[in-house]
Amino acid sequence: MIDYKKPSKTKANEDYLRLIGFEKETSPYEEEKLEKKKSFLIICEGENTEPLYFKNFPVPTNTVMIERGCNTKTKLVDYALEISKKEKYVGKEVWCVFDYDIKPDEAATQPQDFNNAITKAESNGMKVARSNDAFELWFVLHYQKLDVRHTRKELFPILKKAWKLKSFSKTAKTLNFCEGHYERHQINEGKLQKLAIARARELHKKHIGREDFANHCPCTTIYLLVEELNKNLKE
Repeated sequence: MIDYKKPSKTKANEDYLRLIGFEKETSPYEEEKLEKKKSFLIICEGENTEPLYFKNFPVPTNTVMIERGCNTKTKLVDYALEISKKEKYVGKEVWCVFDYDIKPDEAATQPQDFNNAITKAESNGMKVARSNDAFELWFVLHYQKLDVRHTRKELFPILKKAWKLKSFSKTAKTLNFCEGHYERHQINEGKLQKLAIARARELHKKHIGREDFANHCPCTTIYLLVEELNKNLKE
């Protein structure tokens, strides 16, 4: 007498799927184990530099969305809160991207606006990729460490030299140049970006636990958004 052993339910399912043309690795049971990619709504203050940099990350189609908001930090956060409620954006991880951009004529109100914007965004479940003083600090960290206060006036000449530009003001903010930021900082298999992440994290750690964000300089949390985007790149 042949000892017949009834196949397990999993084995029976695999046999059936193979019979109709599915291999084991494409089984729906395997698909359920795959981590779903995040979808992002990134709202930038800048006109070219930030939006074009993030837009060129090779994240699956329609998951990174750039919306230009308002000029002031608090208004940008208000805009983000409003637009994130739209049906097409529900379920997306929302990031607000802005920098301090020191303005002497706004010295009386600027620190409070910057601090309030960050607190308001985070208390409403949004994330903030902020830089003090400028977004360009993130790019500078690809080339060198910084541990003393720098405004954009000191940051721009560093990048002018690194990028071998004849004129920073006439080139670095143009549409065509900004389109190349992602690839420009991915050379050597992303080694520059890895250095920037490590350096930015080191700067950020010095200020963790303090909510006087306007005084965190130099500091950028752009690396946090970059790390999240890296986890969701096209395979």
